[in-house]
Amino acid sequence: MTANGTGASDRLLTDFKRAGLVLPSLSTLVALAILLALGTWQLQRKVWKEALLRDIAQRAAQSPLDIGDQLVAAPPKPYTRVRLIGRFLHDKERFWFADGRLGSGFHVFTPFEMAQGNIVWVNRGYIPAALKNPATRAAAQVEGPVSVVGLVREAGERNAFTPANDVAHNVWYWRDLTALSASAFTPEVKTAPVMVDLEAAPVDKDGWPQAGTALVSLPNRHLEYAVTWYGLAATLIGVFFAFARGRLRRF
Repeated sequence: MTANGTGASDRLLTDFKRAGLVLPSLSTLVALAILLALGTWQLQRKVWKEALLRDIAQRAAQSPLDIGDQLVAAPPKPYTRVRLIGRFLHDKERFWFADGRLGSGFHVFTPFEMAQGNIVWVNRGYIPAALKNPATRAAAQVEGPVSVVGLVREAGERNAFTPANDVAHNVWYWRDLTALSASAFTPEVKTAPVMVDLEAAPVDKDGWPQAGTALVSLPNRHLEYAVTWYGLAATLIGVFFAFARGRLRRF
């Protein structure tokens, strides 16, 4: 650096000290680094989420695996298509409160007994609240061996806004597979750690339950988040320069 350059830097540093800008400058640099890191992290998350969505779409579109009782010991990845042969235990239906996307009602969770007596919970689909009583949809309560195709789903997770499951009144707000099984079976009965959402197909002549309720997608707003963080970084730079210019003009 030339002597003139060194002198200009020294004068600028002196002006910053006189204007009380050293600490605000350091604070701004730290905040700027954090905002830029968050924006970059969201772009990395975007790449990861897009790869995950492609993987899910591929599994959901493949030919169904004839997996049966293996679901208990070695379940495949979520959203894998599977074919099961067994029978529904309709007397042990459980009702998961619908999120409103399809209207006021429930998703019908029914235990499905496979060849070796193992159980997997199957989401047979959505019903309006008025059809919660099985007698109102007796035609759909198919007895005997059936073959069904659906997507493997993981157990749910409860967040701070999710009500507790009302086991006594058979109203469930999240997919607690352990509690579902405990409410219907003795501990000796083996149940799968995953469940299966049936594919869209009319189960009875009236179309209830309506299957195909699984959302084969995940929210991907990481680009939006990245733009937000980078936008805040640009705003911070603009605000700091306006602030610094005003302070420097006083000296």
